[in-house]
Amino acid sequence: MTVAAVVVAAGQGTRFGGLKQFSLFEGETVAARSVRATRSVATHVVLVVPESYKGDGEGADLVVVGGSTRAASVRSGLAHCLDADVIIVHDAARPLASAALFHLVVAAVRDGADAAIPGLALTDTVKQVRVEGDDTVVTTTVSRDELVTVQTPQAFRRDVLERAHAKGDDASDDAALVEALGARVVVVNGEAHNFKITHLSDIELLSVLERSHQ
Repeated sequence: MTVAAVVVAAGQGTRFGGLKQFSLFEGETVAARSVRATRSVATHVVLVVPESYKGDGEGADLVVVGGSTRAASVRSGLAHCLDADVIIVHDAARPLASAALFHLVVAAVRDGADAAIPGLALTDTVKQVRVEGDDTVVTTTVSRDELVTVQTPQAFRRDVLERAHAKGDDASDDAALVEALGARVVVVNGEAHNFKITHLSDIELLSVLERSHQ
C-alpha cells in the first residue's frame, strides 16, 4: 500500500501572533520539520499553505493553497495525493511527532482499520459546565475512562477519507468526518511531547522537549 501525506500549514496563527508554522526551530522552519517527519512513511508529501505564502516549499513535493477552514485545506491537499492508498494528515504545528508514531498509524490502517489516530488518556478530572450570568457552574463530573485527547498524524484509507470530505463539511479533525460515516477509527498510543504549537513561548518549549527525548 502506498502512502501520501497532507501537511496542513494554512492557518493564520492568531493566538501565536503570526504564522507559527513557519517559525524557525533548530535551524529549519516548523513546517519543514513536520514535512521531514512525514517522509518516514510517505513517498509523496503535499504542503497546504496560506495564500500569502512566499517560502521555498519546506521540502514538500508539492505546495497548494488552502481554504477558509481546516477541512477545506485538507481537501486542497487531498486532491493532489496521486494514487496513494493511505493518506496521512498531519498538522505542521506538531513538529515533534516521531517516526514511530507515523509508522504506528499507518500500520493500523494496513491491518484493516478505516482510520487510525493517536490519543492520550486524560489525567485531570473533567467537569461539564454551563455559564450562568458571570459564573461558570459545574453540571457534572465526566468519567475519564472513555475519553482521550487526540493528535496528528492521522492515517486514513484513501477512499474513506475522500467519502468523508465529499459533502464539504467542516470538523476539528478529519477523524470526526470519518466517524460520521460510521467508519472504524482506531486509537493508537499518542506521544506526550507531540504537542501543537499555539503560543509564541511554545517555540522555546519545543527545544526542551526534543532534548528530553533524544
